[in-house]
Parts: sequence; C-alpha cells; structure tokens
Amino acid sequence: MNTKSGAVLVLSGPSGAGKSSLINKIIDDIGDCYFSISTTTRPMRQGEKEGVHYHFVTHEEFVKDIEEDHFLEYATVHGNYYGTSLKPVRDALHDGKLVLFDIDVQGNDAVKNRLGDITTSVFITTPSLSELQRRLQSRSTDSQEVIEKRIKMSRKEVQRISEYDYLVINDNLDEAAEVLRLIAKAARMKIPSTDINQFVQEWEDI
Repeated sequence: MNTKSGAVLVLSGPSGAGKSSLINKIIDDIGDCYFSISTTTRPMRQGEKEGVHYHFVTHEEFVKDIEEDHFLEYATVHGNYYGTSLKPVRDALHDGKLVLFDIDVQGNDAVKNRLGDITTSVFITTPSLSELQRRLQSRSTDSQEVIEKRIKMSRKEVQRISEYDYLVINDNLDEAAEVLRLIAKAARMKIPSTDINQFVQEWEDI
C-alpha cells in the first residue's frame, strides 16, 4: 500500500473565528504540510503580502483562470472572487503532504466533490454570535458595512456545521489549537479508496 499518500484538511468558519491564529499555532507540529494560498480579487489589506496571505489578481485575470479550469474551487464572497489553484495542490498531495485549506462552506463542497476520500473537514467558530461580533469590531480592519455583511454570512454558515466532520469552538486559543492538532494528525491517517482496494486485492492473494 502507498503509505505516502497525501491528505486534505479543510478549515471553514466565520471571518473572525480565529482560523489563521489556530493554523499558526499548529503548523510546526503536524508534519510536512502545504498551506493552500487562495487567489482573490479583493484589495490587499495593510500588512498583507502577495504570495503569503493571498495571490492578488484582477477581476479579468480571475475570470480567465475560471474559463481555463485552473481552480479546484472558487466562490464569490462579499463581492470578491476567491479561488484555489489546482496544480500546487496536486503536487503537494503527490509528495505525501497534508494540504490545509482555509475556505468557506461553498469551497468545502467543491473540495469534497473532487478529493472526498482523503478529506477531513473542520468548522471553526466562536462560542456565540455576540462574541464573533465583538472580535470583528475589535480587530478594526473592516468598515461597519463589511462587518454587518460578515455577520449576515456567518448566520448562514453556522447552519451548515452538520456537513463537517468536526466542530471546534475557539473559546480558548490554546485548547482549540490542541484539538485541531489532534484532528490534523488523524487526517493524515486517511487512506485513498484506490489504495484500500489495492490492499484488499493483495491481502486476498494468498
């Protein structure tokens, strides 16, 4: 059996739930991995860097990549395109890495459709809506209008938690990170169905 098969860990949840903070907490403890950097048409925020936080492109460039089927998944969020390029994901899986995605619920659907048998999904959220709103207000990176849109979107996203394998409530960062660390290690143990079928055939060949 191929013991170097890659695996996928999808992380979703409302903006402000602390997904990036949790990823930073566990990234050095979960082995060889590749964090999938999304491509987006939204403007770069202060402190962000091209190729580190996102790949920033124009609307026209993004649409061209859609037409050429270069994305594993893409979606429109708050009026901007976000997408995941296929080639680096395939390369990382081929090298046996754990591929981490920070994507929305629409993206989770697309990833499961293409990579379902090696995918583990986690929904990360705050303990309550009021706590989410407090965090969004305190980080001071968005206008009130954008915050209201994010709150509206989060109400819809939370209704789809049952579509995920795990729920992590980020009330205490260290405790939530430890739970996510364990989930990431378990995700590596998932075996593609093709490898399972191969093992069964070889096991029966006495």
